[in-house]
Amino acid sequence: MKISGFTFIRNGISLKYPFVESIQSILPICDEIVVAVGKSEDKTREYVRGIHPEKIKIIDTVWDDNLRIGGGILAQQTDLAFEAITGDWGFYLQGDEVVHEKDLETIVDSAEKNLKNEKVDGLLFNYFHFYGNYNYIAKSRTRGTYPFEVRLIKNNKMIRSFKDAQGFRKYDPGSQSNNMKPERLKVKKAKAHIFHYGKVRGPKDELERARIFHRLWHDDQWIDKTLGKTEEFNYSPDYPLELFTGTHPEVMRRRIAERNWDFRYDPLKVTMPIGRRIMNMVEHSTGLRPFSFRNYTLLR
Repeated sequence: MKISGFTFIRNGISLKYPFVESIQSILPICDEIVVAVGKSEDKTREYVRGIHPEKIKIIDTVWDDNLRIGGGILAQQTDLAFEAITGDWGFYLQGDEVVHEKDLETIVDSAEKNLKNEKVDGLLFNYFHFYGNYNYIAKSRTRGTYPFEVRLIKNNKMIRSFKDAQGFRKYDPGSQSNNMKPERLKVKKAKAHIFHYGKVRGPKDELERARIFHRLWHDDQWIDKTLGKTEEFNYSPDYPLELFTGTHPEVMRRRIAERNWDFRYDPLKVTMPIGRRIMNMVEHSTGLRPFSFRNYTLLR
Protein backbone atom coordinates (compact mmCIF):
# COMPACT_ATOMS: atom_id res chain seq x y z
CA MET A 1 0.00 0.00 0.00
CA LYS A 2 1.25 3.45 -0.92
CA ILE A 3 0.16 6.73 0.70
CA SER A 4 0.70 10.07 -1.02
CA GLY A 5 0.38 13.36 0.82
CA PHE A 6 -0.96 16.41 -0.97
CA THR A 7 -1.45 20.05 -0.04
CA PHE A 8 -1.12 23.64 -1.25
CA ILE A 9 0.48 26.79 0.12
CA ARG A 10 1.29 30.37 -0.85
CA ASN A 11 3.17 32.98 1.20
CA GLY A 12 3.25 30.50 4.06
CA ILE A 13 6.18 32.16 5.82
CA SER A 14 4.92 35.73 5.81
CA LEU A 15 1.44 34.58 6.90
CA LYS A 16 3.00 32.37 9.59
CA TYR A 17 1.45 29.06 8.60
CA PRO A 18 3.04 25.95 10.14
CA PHE A 19 3.18 24.38 6.67
CA VAL A 20 6.65 22.88 7.22
CA GLU A 21 5.49 21.17 10.43
CA SER A 22 2.29 20.07 8.68
CA ILE A 23 4.19 18.30 5.92
CA GLN A 24 6.76 16.86 8.33
CA SER A 25 4.01 15.38 10.50
CA ILE A 26 2.88 12.89 7.83
CA LEU A 27 6.22 12.43 6.08
CA PRO A 28 7.01 9.14 7.90
CA ILE A 29 3.98 7.35 6.41
CA CYS A 30 3.99 8.95 2.94
CA ASP A 31 5.96 7.73 -0.06
CA GLU A 32 5.60 11.16 -1.66
CA ILE A 33 4.02 14.51 -0.85
CA VAL A 34 2.75 16.69 -3.69
CA VAL A 35 2.67 20.41 -2.89
CA ALA A 36 1.02 23.01 -5.10
CA VAL A 37 3.12 26.07 -4.30
CA GLY A 38 1.58 29.36 -5.38
CA LYS A 39 3.92 32.11 -6.55
CA SER A 40 4.94 33.78 -3.29
CA GLU A 41 6.60 36.97 -2.10
CA ASP A 42 8.67 35.08 0.46
CA LYS A 43 10.78 31.90 0.53
CA THR A 44 7.88 29.47 0.84
CA ARG A 45 9.02 27.39 -2.14
CA GLU A 46 12.55 27.04 -0.82
CA TYR A 47 11.25 25.92 2.56
CA VAL A 48 8.99 23.31 0.96
CA ARG A 49 11.83 21.97 -1.20
CA GLY A 50 14.12 21.73 1.80
CA ILE A 51 11.80 19.50 3.84
CA HIS A 52 12.70 16.28 2.01
CA PRO A 53 13.96 16.70 -1.59
CA GLU A 54 13.43 13.02 -2.41
CA LYS A 55 9.79 12.81 -1.29
CA ILE A 56 8.54 16.33 -2.06
CA LYS A 57 7.08 17.00 -5.50
CA ILE A 58 6.37 20.66 -6.20
CA ILE A 59 3.79 21.98 -8.65
CA ASP A 60 4.38 25.67 -9.31
CA THR A 61 1.14 27.63 -9.65
CA VAL A 62 -0.08 31.20 -10.04
CA TRP A 63 -3.24 32.12 -8.16
CA ASP A 64 -5.99 34.11 -9.82
CA ASP A 65 -6.47 36.88 -7.25
CA ASN A 66 -9.65 37.98 -9.01
CA LEU A 67 -11.37 34.72 -8.12
CA ARG A 68 -13.33 35.82 -5.07
CA ILE A 69 -16.25 33.41 -5.07
CA GLY A 70 -16.58 31.11 -2.08
CA GLY A 71 -12.88 30.39 -1.69
CA GLY A 72 -12.90 28.47 -4.97
CA ILE A 73 -9.19 29.06 -5.57
CA LEU A 74 -8.46 26.82 -2.57
CA ALA A 75 -10.37 23.92 -4.12
CA GLN A 76 -8.62 24.52 -7.44
CA GLN A 77 -5.18 24.33 -5.82
CA THR A 78 -6.18 21.23 -3.86
CA ASP A 79 -7.30 19.46 -7.02
CA LEU A 80 -4.06 20.33 -8.83
CA ALA A 81 -2.06 18.58 -6.11
CA PHE A 82 -4.45 15.61 -5.89
CA GLU A 83 -4.29 15.04 -9.66
CA ALA A 84 -0.53 14.45 -9.37
CA ILE A 85 -0.47 11.83 -6.61
CA THR A 86 0.39 8.22 -7.43
CA GLY A 87 -0.46 6.42 -4.18
CA ASP A 88 -3.41 4.20 -3.28
CA TRP A 89 -4.47 6.85 -0.76
CA GLY A 90 -4.15 10.62 -0.72
CA PHE A 91 -3.49 12.24 2.67
CA TYR A 92 -4.71 15.84 2.49
CA LEU A 93 -3.63 18.51 4.95
CA GLN A 94 -4.06 22.26 4.77
CA GLY A 95 -1.17 24.51 5.76
CA ASP A 96 -2.28 24.90 9.38
CA GLU A 97 -3.20 21.24 10.01
CA VAL A 98 -0.82 18.85 11.77
CA VAL A 99 -0.97 15.16 12.74
CA HIS A 100 0.33 13.79 16.05
CA GLU A 101 3.02 11.15 15.74
CA LYS A 102 1.14 8.87 18.14
CA ASP A 103 -1.67 8.53 15.56
CA LEU A 104 0.43 7.56 12.55
CA GLU A 105 0.33 3.80 13.17
CA THR A 106 -3.43 3.90 13.71
CA ILE A 107 -3.90 5.82 10.46
CA VAL A 108 -1.86 3.31 8.47
CA ASP A 109 -3.78 0.40 10.03
CA SER A 110 -7.12 2.00 9.14
CA ALA A 111 -5.95 2.64 5.57
CA GLU A 112 -4.81 -0.98 5.16
CA LYS A 113 -8.07 -2.37 6.54
CA ASN A 114 -10.18 -0.30 4.16
CA LEU A 115 -8.01 -0.36 1.05
CA LYS A 116 -9.94 -3.18 -0.64
CA ASN A 117 -13.35 -2.13 0.66
CA GLU A 118 -14.98 -0.59 -2.40
CA LYS A 119 -17.71 0.97 -0.29
CA VAL A 120 -15.19 3.22 1.47
CA ASP A 121 -14.06 6.44 -0.25
CA GLY A 122 -12.09 7.91 2.63
CA LEU A 123 -11.31 8.14 6.33
CA LEU A 124 -12.76 10.64 8.80
CA PHE A 125 -10.66 12.46 11.39
CA ASN A 126 -11.52 14.15 14.68
CA TYR A 127 -10.44 17.77 15.07
CA PHE A 128 -8.81 19.98 17.67
CA HIS A 129 -9.38 23.63 16.65
CA PHE A 130 -6.96 25.84 18.55
CA TYR A 131 -8.04 29.41 19.24
CA GLY A 132 -6.20 32.38 20.74
CA ASN A 133 -3.02 30.46 21.47
CA TYR A 134 -1.89 26.87 21.76
CA ASN A 135 -3.59 26.36 25.13
CA TYR A 136 -7.25 26.62 24.15
CA ILE A 137 -9.54 24.79 21.74
CA ALA A 138 -12.90 25.86 20.33
CA LYS A 139 -15.55 23.15 20.34
CA SER A 140 -18.73 25.19 20.06
CA ARG A 141 -21.12 25.15 17.12
CA THR A 142 -19.66 27.99 15.11
CA ARG A 143 -18.16 28.42 11.66
CA GLY A 144 -14.77 26.80 11.30
CA THR A 145 -15.05 24.41 14.28
CA TYR A 146 -16.31 21.29 12.54
CA PRO A 147 -15.73 18.27 14.81
CA PHE A 148 -14.85 15.87 11.97
CA GLU A 149 -13.62 16.05 8.40
CA VAL A 150 -12.32 13.73 5.67
CA ARG A 151 -8.56 13.93 5.21
CA LEU A 152 -7.52 10.55 3.78
CA ILE A 153 -9.13 9.68 0.45
CA LYS A 154 -8.66 6.94 -2.08
CA ASN A 155 -6.89 7.86 -5.29
CA ASN A 156 -10.08 8.02 -7.30
CA LYS A 157 -10.00 10.89 -9.78
CA MET A 158 -13.81 11.15 -9.59
CA ILE A 159 -13.18 12.74 -6.18
CA ARG A 160 -12.77 16.50 -6.18
CA SER A 161 -12.31 19.22 -3.60
CA PHE A 162 -15.63 20.83 -2.68
CA LYS A 163 -16.37 24.56 -2.53
CA ASP A 164 -13.68 26.15 -0.28
CA ALA A 165 -11.67 22.93 0.08
CA GLN A 166 -12.93 22.02 3.55
CA GLY A 167 -14.03 18.63 2.24
CA PHE A 168 -14.56 16.52 -0.86
CA ARG A 169 -17.27 15.20 -3.20
CA LYS A 170 -17.41 12.43 -5.79
CA TYR A 171 -18.46 13.47 -9.28
CA ASP A 172 -19.66 11.19 -12.05
CA PRO A 173 -17.80 11.74 -15.34
CA GLY A 174 -19.07 14.95 -16.87
CA SER A 175 -21.30 15.80 -13.90
CA GLN A 176 -19.47 19.04 -13.10
CA SER A 177 -20.41 20.37 -16.49
CA ASN A 178 -24.02 19.16 -16.58
CA ASN A 179 -24.92 20.25 -13.03
CA MET A 180 -25.56 16.75 -11.67
CA LYS A 181 -25.47 16.71 -7.87
CA PRO A 182 -22.09 15.52 -6.52
CA GLU A 183 -22.08 12.60 -4.10
CA ARG A 184 -20.80 12.83 -0.53
CA LEU A 185 -17.91 10.51 0.23
CA LYS A 186 -18.65 7.33 2.14
CA VAL A 187 -16.18 7.15 4.99
CA LYS A 188 -15.12 5.31 8.12
CA LYS A 189 -13.50 6.80 11.19
CA ALA A 190 -9.71 6.94 11.22
CA LYS A 191 -9.72 7.16 15.04
CA ALA A 192 -7.09 9.89 14.85
CA HIS A 193 -6.97 13.67 15.26
CA ILE A 194 -6.08 16.65 13.13
CA PHE A 195 -4.54 19.51 15.11
CA HIS A 196 -5.86 22.65 13.45
CA TYR A 197 -3.76 25.70 14.37
CA GLY A 198 -6.02 28.12 12.55
CA LYS A 199 -6.12 31.09 14.91
CA VAL A 200 -3.09 31.05 17.19
CA ARG A 201 -1.08 33.96 15.83
CA GLY A 202 -0.59 37.17 17.76
CA PRO A 203 -3.34 39.80 17.19
CA LYS A 204 -1.40 41.83 14.59
CA ASP A 205 -0.33 38.77 12.60
CA GLU A 206 -3.83 37.28 12.67
CA LEU A 207 -5.38 40.50 11.39
CA GLU A 208 -2.97 40.52 8.44
CA ARG A 209 -3.83 36.90 7.66
CA ALA A 210 -7.56 37.63 7.97
CA ARG A 211 -7.36 40.52 5.50
CA ILE A 212 -5.66 38.34 2.89
CA PHE A 213 -7.79 35.28 3.65
CA HIS A 214 -11.10 37.16 3.24
CA ARG A 215 -10.05 38.31 -0.22
CA LEU A 216 -10.73 34.75 -1.37
CA TRP A 217 -14.42 35.27 -0.53
CA HIS A 218 -15.19 39.00 -0.53
CA ASP A 219 -14.50 42.29 -2.30
CA ASP A 220 -12.44 45.13 -0.85
CA GLN A 221 -15.53 47.03 0.25
CA TRP A 222 -16.66 44.13 2.45
CA ILE A 223 -13.17 43.76 3.95
CA ASP A 224 -12.88 47.46 4.75
CA LYS A 225 -16.35 47.47 6.32
CA THR A 226 -15.78 44.32 8.36
CA LEU A 227 -12.18 44.79 9.48
CA GLY A 228 -12.12 48.57 9.25
CA LYS A 229 -9.01 50.40 10.38
CA THR A 230 -8.40 48.19 13.38
CA GLU A 231 -4.76 47.34 14.08
CA GLU A 232 -5.28 44.04 15.89
CA PHE A 233 -7.51 41.02 15.46
CA ASN A 234 -10.27 40.84 18.09
CA TYR A 235 -9.78 37.51 19.82
CA SER A 236 -12.77 37.93 22.15
CA PRO A 237 -14.84 34.82 21.33
CA ASP A 238 -18.63 34.71 21.30
CA TYR A 239 -18.46 31.03 22.21
CA PRO A 240 -16.80 29.11 25.05
CA LEU A 241 -13.29 27.69 24.81
CA GLU A 242 -11.82 24.67 26.54
CA LEU A 243 -8.37 24.28 28.02
CA PHE A 244 -6.34 21.79 26.00
CA THR A 245 -4.87 19.18 28.34
CA GLY A 246 -3.25 16.84 25.84
CA THR A 247 0.14 16.92 24.14
CA HIS A 248 0.98 18.68 20.89
CA PRO A 249 2.72 16.95 17.96
CA GLU A 250 6.48 16.82 18.45
CA VAL A 251 7.06 18.74 15.20
CA MET A 252 5.25 21.72 16.76
CA ARG A 253 7.39 21.88 19.89
CA ARG A 254 9.79 24.60 18.69
CA ARG A 255 7.09 26.80 17.12
CA ILE A 256 4.94 26.66 20.24
CA ALA A 257 7.88 27.51 22.51
CA GLU A 258 8.74 30.53 20.35
CA ARG A 259 5.29 31.88 19.52
CA ASN A 260 2.82 31.03 22.28
CA TRP A 261 1.65 34.55 23.14
CA ASP A 262 -0.17 35.54 26.33
CA PHE A 263 -3.81 35.13 25.30
CA ARG A 264 -6.21 35.96 28.14
CA TYR A 265 -9.51 34.09 28.07
CA ASP A 266 -12.33 35.06 30.43
CA PRO A 267 -15.31 32.66 30.19
CA LEU A 268 -17.50 35.13 32.11
CA LYS A 269 -17.26 37.59 29.21
CA VAL A 270 -18.53 35.14 26.59
CA THR A 271 -21.90 36.13 25.17
CA MET A 272 -23.44 33.38 23.04
CA PRO A 273 -26.79 33.53 21.22
CA ILE A 274 -29.51 31.50 22.95
CA GLY A 275 -30.02 29.19 19.98
CA ARG A 276 -26.36 28.23 19.85
CA ARG A 277 -26.31 27.85 23.62
CA ILE A 278 -29.18 25.32 23.48
CA MET A 279 -27.51 23.38 20.67
CA ASN A 280 -24.27 23.26 22.67
CA MET A 281 -26.12 21.86 25.67
CA VAL A 282 -27.66 19.14 23.48
CA GLU A 283 -24.27 18.26 22.03
CA HIS A 284 -22.47 18.11 25.38
CA SER A 285 -25.19 15.98 26.99
CA THR A 286 -25.87 13.56 24.12
CA GLY A 287 -22.78 13.70 21.91
CA LEU A 288 -25.06 14.51 18.96
CA ARG A 289 -24.83 17.60 16.77
CA PRO A 290 -28.28 18.05 15.18
CA PHE A 291 -28.67 20.17 12.03
CA SER A 292 -24.90 20.39 11.56
CA PHE A 293 -23.40 20.37 8.06
CA ARG A 294 -21.56 17.22 6.98
CA ASN A 295 -19.33 16.72 3.97
CA TYR A 296 -19.58 12.92 4.19
CA THR A 297 -21.70 9.83 4.84
CA LEU A 298 -20.40 7.84 7.80
CA LEU A 299 -20.38 4.05 7.40
CA ARG A 300 -20.71 1.85 10.47
